[in-house]
Amino acid sequence: METSRTTWRESRTAPEHPRPWELPAADGTPLYVHVPFCEAKCPYCDFFSVAGEGQDVEGSLEALIQELELRAPRTPETVFVGGGTPSWLSVDQLERLFDAMQARTSFRDSATEVTVECNPESLDEEKARALVALGATRLSIGFQSLRPETLELFGRVHAVEDSFAAYEAARAAEVGAVSIDLIFGAEGQTVAEWREDLERVIALRPEHLSCYGLTFEEGTLFSRWLEEGRMERIQEEQELELFRATRELMAHHGYQAYEVSNFSLSGHECRHNVNYWRNGPYVGVGPGAASYISGVRFGNPRSLEGWRRGARGGEASSPWSEALSPLHRLAESWWLGLRLAEGVDPALLRERCGLSVGEDTCLPEAERLCEEGLLAEDQGRWRLTERGLELADAISGRLLSAGL
Repeated sequence: METSRTTWRESRTAPEHPRPWELPAADGTPLYVHVPFCEAKCPYCDFFSVAGEGQDVEGSLEALIQELELRAPRTPETVFVGGGTPSWLSVDQLERLFDAMQARTSFRDSATEVTVECNPESLDEEKARALVALGATRLSIGFQSLRPETLELFGRVHAVEDSFAAYEAARAAEVGAVSIDLIFGAEGQTVAEWREDLERVIALRPEHLSCYGLTFEEGTLFSRWLEEGRMERIQEEQELELFRATRELMAHHGYQAYEVSNFSLSGHECRHNVNYWRNGPYVGVGPGAASYISGVRFGNPRSLEGWRRGARGGEASSPWSEALSPLHRLAESWWLGLRLAEGVDPALLRERCGLSVGEDTCLPEAERLCEEGLLAEDQGRWRLTERGLELADAISGRLLSAGL
């Protein structure tokens, strides 16, 4: 779940670029590989994924390899294998996938970071060692909760002890870094419970922690249950208390809040995701995966058969795409970049987008946000204030509107 992973919804109509998948990706462009299979589909998840049982996994793996050969960039700087649950694949299947990635991209020689997402029920020491041998430098494990009742609500198929066993397996495999995913804000959760659980996870000393507030994304079971009254959101003030407790505890234990929901020990930021937040280019392969090249964003079909048909035919397909205007790119760069503790440099953003100061419609809005105490400027860089961090989504909406 880590991320900013790019499996965008098919919310657009006909592609604005006639064949966007043919846009050339420069050597070094980050690569995202989407493995759509899970043990079970979680009701809060809006990424394209399906329960693997009964699916044509072998056919999908072959299609994924074919798409890699067709579209993957050479010598990617970072690689992120997400899902779904990549660790759900067998060791043999993982070997075929990673060897195909190497044959096409030479990622083992170029990538400074290779992340693989894992769930506790499918990560043991054998698989962790195999992943490290195949080139993984970072394993991201989806704990999500340390409360059995919350795991059940979230549709997770692992027990609390499985999470700790998976973590120990990753450590035994001597992977370079371990990241842990947690979700706060389940109905009935107290701040005291969250602090207790977070302290237990911090005690493991993972290099990275992602702590997300529970969201109800359109099209998910949770969203439907919310509409039907089967679930309730927690109160906004309680959510803020959980958010503040997270930042306080992480700072107390030496973790840097380098992004709104992401914390790391020094030097262990997720470089792949930082590229997303800096609005850099990337290539995504697999069903539902998105790419962003030369100012054009486009995505693969969110269906196994539709995606496999294109890959098997030796030609990718893109049911949606959008060519971003310079102002749209600028607005998105503000929106994404402000999530990072480093903030944004408007002059640099304008240069990348080919705009002058007079054409920058985001800067006046940023100045208004500064007057409201939500943004602060220091030596040319703009950052969210502590109050602004709590309103990051609303601030993003204002800046996006200013650029559209």
